[in-house]
Amino acid sequence: MGYAHEYADAVLHRGRVPMEPTDFVPDWPDAPRRGKFYPGVEPYALPDGDGLPDAPAARGLLPAPDGGAGAGGPAGFTLPLLSTMLKDSYGLTGRRLGVQANSDLSGLPLHTHANWSRGTAGGGGLYPVSIYWASGPSGPLTPGIHYYDVQRHAVQRVLTGDVSARVREALGPGAPEEARETDQYLILGVKYWQNAFKYNSFSYHVVSTDLGTLVQTWRIWAGARGLVTSPVLWFDEPRLNGLLGTEGEEEGVFAVVPLRWDTPAPAPAAAPGGPDPSVRHRDAERSRTVRTFPTLLAMHAATTRDATDRPAPGALAAAAALPVPPGGTRTALPAPVFPEVPVRRALRTRRSSFGRFDAARPVTPAQLSAVLAACAGTSLPSEADPDGAVRQTRMYAFVNHVESVEPGAYVYDPEAGELRLVDAGPQGAFLQGTYFLANYNLEQAGAVLVPTVRTTAVLDAVGDRGYRLAAGTAGAVAQTFYVAAAALGLGAGVALGFDNVSFVEKLGLGDGDEAPLLIMPLGNERPRPADFRHEIA
Repeated sequence: MGYAHEYADAVLHRGRVPMEPTDFVPDWPDAPRRGKFYPGVEPYALPDGDGLPDAPAARGLLPAPDGGAGAGGPAGFTLPLLSTMLKDSYGLTGRRLGVQANSDLSGLPLHTHANWSRGTAGGGGLYPVSIYWASGPSGPLTPGIHYYDVQRHAVQRVLTGDVSARVREALGPGAPEEARETDQYLILGVKYWQNAFKYNSFSYHVVSTDLGTLVQTWRIWAGARGLVTSPVLWFDEPRLNGLLGTEGEEEGVFAVVPLRWDTPAPAPAAAPGGPDPSVRHRDAERSRTVRTFPTLLAMHAATTRDATDRPAPGALAAAAALPVPPGGTRTALPAPVFPEVPVRRALRTRRSSFGRFDAARPVTPAQLSAVLAACAGTSLPSEADPDGAVRQTRMYAFVNHVESVEPGAYVYDPEAGELRLVDAGPQGAFLQGTYFLANYNLEQAGAVLVPTVRTTAVLDAVGDRGYRLAAGTAGAVAQTFYVAAAALGLGAGVALGFDNVSFVEKLGLGDGDEAPLLIMPLGNERPRPADFRHEIA
């Protein structure tokens, strides 16, 4: 077993055995920026895409009846499409200043502490993923590497010249076909300090989750339009770090997403001889003091050591979610259906409810069914499961206030569309007693959903680098959950601060390898909330 097994075990037990350093306290006045800053690099504004036709979110949340992503989609990405996807996923789309129960509420009215909303969820709202666009000659811009500046919805060309062949070579000869036939790539780097300043050793888990949330936003957004965005997770990571001019122990390259462009790419050619070029511009760090954490460095080393040892297609089947046992007390749910809500609207209304849940208005069985089906059907495609056909998560539901469903803990059977009872009776005291923070009253939620991933089985199947895949899968489920809730007009939240082991015990998972990685409360919010209308301010 590799180091990632030790780390996974420490994450699972951190509610009872704190991860080192146990005396760590974040230095909030010296926090890093929520994005990179390249001084002196000219930004090029991107179109905002407001004039583009939208598509129903349901197409990206539930599989199409024919198994396809959608009908009548474009031939490939264009600049307006890519720009709009970036804006809707990671760009700043509004200001959050509603009255709620989170601990940072007192500082939000100050502009320096403003919380700017995005379509994608971020662990702790920190958003450590850096998006680089490596564009070749088939693209609309001067070939080179462009950094997406979320603050200005612009790109900054940090390297001039076509490096697409070098990116293609770094992905390796066994990369998926779409990666070998294009010259347009989105490279996802993670700047560790941007999250570690708050979460220290736990940050590797959090940033891996962030990878999944962003990739899943793109899959939902593109899938609604009949386009496909699938990440490549195994590649020559040090070489891509070299191209980006980043230090591997400071920023890891977690994924590369090839884009099918609407203009055919030139026939793939070998990269020019000689050493690779490298981005010379450097991110100007805001923090005066930057700390390193041995556990984080060890996880980076473990997950990059065999970065080019791509698993065989189908390798992830050994870590598939276990089927729900037959029999037991079962409650049938209606067939999952979503309203025709545009995906952009769903992304822009996505938010965490933070204490706003109202038990007086229960969730309907149809709403619960739609959210559970979307979450259970979410996967994070990879070379080990190219088609995303392996069901990677099993969904549990702690029901508090759902019409015609008795309170209790249930496991969701996606094939039957049913809830199978695990533990009868009210669950509010258990939920609140195992939650570490005070920003939610979990008993007031209609239901609290819990996805499990067979983390150790994933690591056994594909190696230490699979930790990014396991935690990223949980992140993808979280993003599906948020978007599904927004499409249904429900409140939602996702939290990592809970006693995972208590959930293992409660759900009877002690003899297996299922790891509860998130808790996700769902419900109606109190009417007439006090919100700040940023768009008219």
